[in-house]
Amino acid sequence: MPFEFLEQFGSQPGLERVAKLLEDWGNPEKKMKVILVSGTKGKGSTVAFLASILRADEKKVGEYYSPHLIRFNERIVLDGKEIPDSEVLRLENEVKEWIEAQKSEEGEAPQEGASPMKITYFEAVTACAFRYFAENKAEYAVMEVGMGGRLDAVNAAQEEIAIITTIGKDHTQYLGSQISQIAYEKAGILKNGLGITSAGEGLETIRVEARKRRRTLLALGEDFDVVPMETGEFGSIFDYSNQISLKNLKISMIGRFQLKNAALAVCAAENLGCSEKAIRTGLEKARIRGRMEIVQKEPLVVVDAAHNPLGIKALVDSLDIFGERKVICVFSCMKDKDIQEMLRALGEKCSEFFVAKTAGNERAAEVEELEEIASEYGRVYAMKSVSDAVRGALLKAKKEDLVLITGSIYMMEEVYKELGKK
Repeated sequence: MPFEFLEQFGSQPGLERVAKLLEDWGNPEKKMKVILVSGTKGKGSTVAFLASILRADEKKVGEYYSPHLIRFNERIVLDGKEIPDSEVLRLENEVKEWIEAQKSEEGEAPQEGASPMKITYFEAVTACAFRYFAENKAEYAVMEVGMGGRLDAVNAAQEEIAIITTIGKDHTQYLGSQISQIAYEKAGILKNGLGITSAGEGLETIRVEARKRRRTLLALGEDFDVVPMETGEFGSIFDYSNQISLKNLKISMIGRFQLKNAALAVCAAENLGCSEKAIRTGLEKARIRGRMEIVQKEPLVVVDAAHNPLGIKALVDSLDIFGERKVICVFSCMKDKDIQEMLRALGEKCSEFFVAKTAGNERAAEVEELEEIASEYGRVYAMKSVSDAVRGALLKAKKEDLVLITGSIYMMEEVYKELGKK
């Protein structure tokens, strides 16, 4: 795995390390217009919608996602194409060279497995994304925040627009246990540019932070609006109103929750001067894997990378677009998530659960814990692996049933491999 040598440093919030690397590389983040996207849910989809609109408006666009589903290369995308392996290797080597140069400059005896700066995996990859985009003369970089916002590596850039999606409880050990604390961290990306948000909970905190910085903040439902017209397995049709009114906009991504993400992207695109044609074309062409993705028809298999209670609830609220079906759930998640609340929400629609521990991740919840909690909400089958859980659910399902696979981004590589979709 690229940059694996940096994973030992874990997560270390702060901007000084990535700022130093970017400065030494000539500040590539200053050579394009940067749009930052933070929030608890919907960041990746919002990035995909806005980047697609900008491409349709004939702009050269970089997209940055975190984490990836299957391949590292999914994280860094230029003009709709993933970064080539050769470029990943080159950039990884340049990070290693920079680390060695830091050791020499500081005259420090090298510590085994460490560097003086101890730059983290996410910080290095973020800097590489900016460098790759700058080298290829990207006009825009639409960047997904990894966690929080205020101290996240992408926030080393001065943003043209800061987008804040919905706010919910996740990563509480880093961001705080209260919605106001989490909203404060997310709002930290609002420094230099226009703010746009779809937050309900936490909105007042975001407003306070915007006022402190004398930044304009546009809120969904107040300053701009979305009116759903039709939603189904094809996607959704909606009307948008702000400075301009657009009727019958269409998205191909499935799920009612995608309407808010699409509206955020349209608002940003409108303020960036994109044409109506680009907005319509870009919205309809936008795609991102693992968000209510239909991967099989009989039985219907839907994959969704929802990995916190807010995401799971939004997913459950959209399941009725598939009609009245028995829902069999394949579930795995990380042990630091609110497993009880996630499974409780799924239990509203799911009658059977195939649970398993995600392989190769020390954060993964044990199957015994998943089995115990899921048993409160339906019949449970504890499986040895995610692959076994997928196979078991498919064998159990009738052709008219729905197999829902969800709970963690980190299980998706094994899921797609088992389904032959890698």
